[in-house]
Amino acid sequence: MNVEFLTSAQKEFEEIVNYYDHQREGLGNQFILEVRRTVRRIENFPDAWSPMSSDVRRCQVHRFPYSVIYSVRDEIILIAAIQHHHRQPDHWRG
Repeated sequence: MNVEFLTSAQKEFEEIVNYYDHQREGLGNQFILEVRRTVRRIENFPDAWSPMSSDVRRCQVHRFPYSVIYSVRDEIILIAAIQHHHRQPDHWRG
């Protein structure tokens, strides 16, 4: 399956990486690795993670308080958001 990020999700991801890089050197790269691992888990088991609606699911990122919000369309995994667990839980719907 191919993985695609919505433009807003890609921007959000980059902002989070920058935030973590400012907190501690190398922390942004650790976040990138954990999100990549999360996306690989989604690729391997796209229907295994928590449903949020009929076509949207959420898979938690290890070590960080974020989840990858995604949907599967044909042979594409579409990443809709990188959602913080305690901030604006429904912002991805926009």
